[in-house]
Amino acid sequence: MSQLAGQPILILKEGSSRSRGRDAQGANIAAAKAVANAVRTTLGPKGMDKMLVDTIGDVVITNDGVTILKEMDIEHPAAKMMVEVAKTMDDEVGDGTTTAVVIGGELLKQAEELLEQNVHPTVIAHGYRMAAEKAAEILNDMAVNVKANDTQMLVKIANTAMTGKGAEASKDKLNNLVVKAVTMVADEDGTVDIDNIKIEKKVGGSIDDTEIIEGMLVDKERVHPAMPKKVENAKILLLNASVEFKKTEVDAEINITSPDQLQAFLNEEERMIKAIVDKIIKSGANVLFCQKGIDDIAQHYLAKAGIMAARRVKKSDMEKLARATGASVVSSIDAISAQEMGKAGVVEERKVSGEAMIFIEKCENPKAVSIIVRGGTEHVVDEIERALDDALNVVAVTIEDKKFVPGGGAPEIEVSLKLRDYAASVGGRAQLAIEAFASAMEIIPRTLAENAGLDPIDMLVELRAAHEKGKKNVGINIFASKTSDMLKEGVVEPLRVKTQAISSASEVAVMILRIDDVIAASKMSKEEAPMPPGGMGGMGGGMGDMGGDF
Repeated sequence: MSQLAGQPILILKEGSSRSRGRDAQGANIAAAKAVANAVRTTLGPKGMDKMLVDTIGDVVITNDGVTILKEMDIEHPAAKMMVEVAKTMDDEVGDGTTTAVVIGGELLKQAEELLEQNVHPTVIAHGYRMAAEKAAEILNDMAVNVKANDTQMLVKIANTAMTGKGAEASKDKLNNLVVKAVTMVADEDGTVDIDNIKIEKKVGGSIDDTEIIEGMLVDKERVHPAMPKKVENAKILLLNASVEFKKTEVDAEINITSPDQLQAFLNEEERMIKAIVDKIIKSGANVLFCQKGIDDIAQHYLAKAGIMAARRVKKSDMEKLARATGASVVSSIDAISAQEMGKAGVVEERKVSGEAMIFIEKCENPKAVSIIVRGGTEHVVDEIERALDDALNVVAVTIEDKKFVPGGGAPEIEVSLKLRDYAASVGGRAQLAIEAFASAMEIIPRTLAENAGLDPIDMLVELRAAHEKGKKNVGINIFASKTSDMLKEGVVEPLRVKTQAISSASEVAVMILRIDDVIAASKMSKEEAPMPPGGMGGMGGGMGDMGGDF
């Protein structure tokens, strides 16, 4: 609203709200801190779980940061920005979501104290950017190299990601599964696409029944009961064309005037389908996976020929089958040939929890694998899947980058100490922001200690003392309630998890700090909502006829 000769001029629509300056900054920082506090208690091996109930009563029990934030119904725009940080971490690295959000919240808390001392937000933002760049350098210096075939170290990295999740009881078995799966699908150039590892959930059995299939698992059954249930030395044909008679592209009518003509038409239809099946049989295939439909007559002929077939297989499954078996997906019946076939030691239909599934196993050097997750209840299976997803991602990232850092709060304390030295060399007001960034980094070891029921001040003092003596790998050993060398304890994390968490947290903190004006449009009530085209149903022209009565 502006004033002109005593007359107020309305710029914003009625009902809009506007807050600026300190009020806007204070509200945004408070919202972001609230999000960070919501997930803070889940951090670390002794972190607690959250139960989330949605509007229709579905329950999710987890301590996975990004899952919690996605399930929470958040409305405040600044709080939504913190949720975006978690989503970015999940997409980029697959783990460290809670770490990023907690650091982001603490950076804003430290900035709030500087704002009260009248340090300008742009000065804080500049200092934070400098500190984030320096932190990345410090972490790179700390990082230890690892070879892609060092399975022992990769198991430790998977173990760190899995600790504190619901899978803890069977984590030794699951860690080995994860490392085996990732190393199998890794390409020769060192890149790993986690999408080539299919996770199939089935409620029933125990977590220990979770297994890896060196090949593929397709959630389909044979199309015909007379088909073989098990095929050894399988020659697999992947077909992206329907095994049915072709319908005309244009609308056409066929006039049949006698029963003989009808019979001839049906015979021709059957002959066309048999010709397609004959091509499949001639190619030597004994297993067929079809992305489209298989006609009833075709099913009969395939079953007679002893070919196992499944239809309407998902496109993603077809792609993984191609990688696992070495087959090519054929898009035309005429293109079927022996060269396009894939191989597998055995293809078998088995029942899992009462549902038929097709297992494609004993593939030679499969570049796509499946993990079948078992557990006593749906909530357990879901949480195991989230734990496996985190572990698969961190192992993949380690194989790609070939670098890891110690865990247990060691990198954060090292960054904090080195940043304080760096701040002194920078000088000026930016020094205050860099020191605030250094203090914010200590939130991770502090939270780890708090969540484990340890005294955070004692732990921080011990950690600082050790790092000042040059013991940069010392972190909090939560299970022994003391500080110790994290590399010797096997608590290790990929370098990218830490660098991405710090850069994402600092970026969101800077973005929120630079906002000094929040203009919110008015929320439309149901009465104000725009009418659908043509007015309200059933009220045709009735409203207009009432004009004369008023």
